[in-house]
Amino acid sequence: MSKGPGLFADIGKKAKDLLTRDYNTDQKFSISTYSASGVALTSTALKKGGVHAADVATQYKYKNALFDIKIDTDSSVLTTVTFTEILPSTKAIASFKVPDYNSAKLEVQYFHDHATVTAAAALKQNPLIDITATLGSPVISFGAEAGYDTTSKTFTKYNAGISVTKPDACLSVILGDKGDSVKASYLHHFDEFKRTAVVGEVYRKFSTNENTITVGGLYAIDHSTTLKAKLNNHGTLGALFQHEVMPKSLVTVSSEIDTKALEKHPRFGLSLALKP
Repeated sequence: MSKGPGLFADIGKKAKDLLTRDYNTDQKFSISTYSASGVALTSTALKKGGVHAADVATQYKYKNALFDIKIDTDSSVLTTVTFTEILPSTKAIASFKVPDYNSAKLEVQYFHDHATVTAAAALKQNPLIDITATLGSPVISFGAEAGYDTTSKTFTKYNAGISVTKPDACLSVILGDKGDSVKASYLHHFDEFKRTAVVGEVYRKFSTNENTITVGGLYAIDHSTTLKAKLNNHGTLGALFQHEVMPKSLVTVSSEIDTKALEKHPRFGLSLALKP
């Protein structure tokens, strides 16, 4: 693959991950095993509110193809097959879910030194079509995406964004919701190992005159323990503690509290992921 700009979905992703990744108010347990033939098997149990769910996922790589199969407690089977380098600098992703036979989807990604283009379509008579394009370099990139419904012959979305990335910082601006919202984010690392970072995000919805400002931070106490926190202007405070109990195995405890309604009980989440 090329060393050009990333996908449109990558614009603002680093800041978003620091503000949202691993934060949860559910209870989740997963365990992964690997066979000598290269098959990975992951079993996951989740408690969300009063609802319990579980799934079993397996992954197998054969030459330039990666097979992912997930079976959940609703008796649905999701299969995703990813092919790399079918053509030079090209990746193809096919997915379908049984018994939802209208869920089949095909996506093709093309990577160039100065551009990245993707096209995705549902495999049915009147598909939804999504197209994205990004121009630039790994340092600065401009991108746009559009979705089109062939049934109603209308655009379901059209968004644009810009990203500037340096070794210690990342700035992005995304015009979304068909031009009805704008989101700007900035992420800064204070050391070359990226153990300490701060992030800020400003989101504005023009039609409702709504503004959301969120600030957050990350601090790695040592190589196996990380603390994260975030706060927005609506008074929602989140905190996260993550510890690597053994190589690749993580325990994560997170909480969320409304600082403007302290009489409400905080919400807590616990996640345990075990890998050999």
